[in-house]
Amino acid sequence: MEIIDKKQFLENFQYFDDNIVLEIINIFIDEYPERMETLRKNIDEKDFDQLKFNAHSLKGVVANFVAPEVQELARQIEIKGGSKDMTGMETLYEQLHEKADIVIEELKELRKNFE
Repeated sequence: MEIIDKKQFLENFQYFDDNIVLEIINIFIDEYPERMETLRKNIDEKDFDQLKFNAHSLKGVVANFVAPEVQELARQIEIKGGSKDMTGMETLYEQLHEKADIVIEELKELRKNFE
């Protein structure tokens, strides 16, 4: 099951220099473990302001990669952070992590188009 809309992804980046696309992908892959760790910490500490901010940031980055399912999960976490609502947060985080892991694998494959 694909998370990234590869056709749309390639269309979005068709006019970009390959090195720039590679850099965008590599930065996200490199930062991903820390992003997820930070979200986990925000949830554990019930730091709603940072949770909202970090989920929003992730949502924006993922939007670049045309991964609507992951974008939506990040949006739901952002909203819950904003309303200080922990209901279902664990499930949302687990789903986000699972789907975002797939995005990382798909980006590693897509990266080959720009190397």
